[in-house]
Amino acid sequence: MKVLVKGAGDLASGVAVQLKRRGYQVIMTEIETPLTVRRQVAFSRAVYEKEAVVEDEKAVLVENYEQAKNILKEGNLPVIIDPNAEILKEYKPEILVDAIIAKRNIGTKITDAPYVIGLGPGFCAGKDCHAVIETMRGETLAKPIYEGEAIVNTGVPGMIGGYAKERLLKAMGDGMMNPQASIGDHVKKGQIVAYTGEKPVIAQIDGIVRGMLQEGVQVKKGLKIGDVDPRDDESLVYAISDKSNAIGEGVVEAIERLTFQSFGIVILAAGKSKRYGSNKLLEIMDGKKMYQHLLDKISRVSVGTKVIVTRFPEIEEVAEDNKIAVIKNDDPDRGISYSLKLGMKKCMQEDPKMKGILFIVCDQPYIRRQTLKNILDMAAKNPGKIIAAAYHGKIGNPVFFDHKYWKELLALTGDIGGKQILKKYEDQILFCEADKRELQDIDDPSWKKEK
Repeated sequence: MKVLVKGAGDLASGVAVQLKRRGYQVIMTEIETPLTVRRQVAFSRAVYEKEAVVEDEKAVLVENYEQAKNILKEGNLPVIIDPNAEILKEYKPEILVDAIIAKRNIGTKITDAPYVIGLGPGFCAGKDCHAVIETMRGETLAKPIYEGEAIVNTGVPGMIGGYAKERLLKAMGDGMMNPQASIGDHVKKGQIVAYTGEKPVIAQIDGIVRGMLQEGVQVKKGLKIGDVDPRDDESLVYAISDKSNAIGEGVVEAIERLTFQSFGIVILAAGKSKRYGSNKLLEIMDGKKMYQHLLDKISRVSVGTKVIVTRFPEIEEVAEDNKIAVIKNDDPDRGISYSLKLGMKKCMQEDPKMKGILFIVCDQPYIRRQTLKNILDMAAKNPGKIIAAAYHGKIGNPVFFDHKYWKELLALTGDIGGKQILKKYEDQILFCEADKRELQDIDDPSWKKEK
C-alpha cells in the first residue's frame, strides 16, 4: 500500500519509520530549505546531505518519481523537494499523511488520496481529511480523531524532565543562524549556544542539545532554533522520540481503521460440539470462558461490521456488550455453511459496498489479535485475493474472502464451509503465517490433561 508523507521533519520521520517497518511503501516530500531542529532523527537532513539515516532506516534525496521508484526497490525511503506535492499525480498513493506540522492546513484536501490523515491542529476530520492525529502531549496524544479537530496549539511545549518553555531555544534576532554548540553537546544554563542576526541565544537550563538548526540558514526573531533536553542523556539525541513513535502508532491505527472499514468479520459460534461432548465454548480456559478469548480480541480490531452467529444466550449478551451484531442460528443441523451464509447476509445488509469478510470460528482461543490485523492488512494490500492463516504452508482458520467469491460461498450447503472455494482457487490464496498453537481449534477435552 502506497503512502505519501508530506514533510520530513522529526515527527514526519517517526511516522515514516513506523509505516516502513510495517511494510508500507513510503515517499516523503520536503521544502527547499527545511527548518528542522531535531536533525539527527529527521529525514529532511537528506535535502542538505543527499542521504540521512534514522535508527538504521535510510532516506535518499531524489529529483523525480523515476528515481524514487529505484530507491523504493532498494528498500530505502525517497525524499523529494516538492513543496506542493506534485508527485501525487504520478505516485497515486492510497494514503496521504500531512505531517508538515504547520499548525494550519496549507493545501491538503480530502480528495488528494483515498485516505487522508492530518497531524495536529489545522485539520478537520470529515472536512479536509479522513482522520486527524492528536499531537499535543497528554492523555490524548496520538489519538486518531474521525470527526472534528485536534487540540488548538497553545504554544507551550510538553513537560520533559520538569521543564517546558525553558527547553526551547529561540532566535533573538532576524538574520543568519550561527550555532555555538552542536547537537549532542552538553551545555550549562546561561551559556551562549548560538547567534541569530548577531544576537546571542542563551540556554535557560542545563542539559544536552537535542536539536539545533544548521549553520547559515536565515531565521526570524522568535523562531524555534533548537532545544535542550534536561535529561542529559546523549542516546536521546539519536533516538526517535517517544512522542514521534506514539504519533506513528496513531497513524497506523488510523490507516487500519480507514482501510478496514470496508471489511467485515463473521464469528461462527453455533456448533453442537458433538466431538467435545458438551458446549466447549463455555469451558473455562486461563481464567475466562473459551468464547471470551476470541471476543476480547475481535472487540479491539477495527472493521466496519462485526457479526457473530450463535444460539447461546450468554454469548449473545457478551457479544452485544462488545458491539458485535448477533444473528441467531437455531438450526445448527444445517451445517456450518448455514451459519456462514447468515453472517454474510448480515454483513451485506449493514454495508452493501463491503469488499471482504474475515471468517473465524469461536473455538480458536489462542489466535492473536496481531494475526487478525495481519490478515486484514494483507487483504487491504491485495484486493481480489483470499487470505488464509497458515502454519508452514498448511491452511487453517481464519480465512478472508474478497467479495468476488461471495456468490459461490452463498451457494454452499451442508457442513463443508469454504473448503470447496479454497480448493478451487488455490492460486488466489495468500498465506498469513501464524503460530501453530494459534490455529488450534479445541475439538475435545484432552487439552485439560495436556495443560
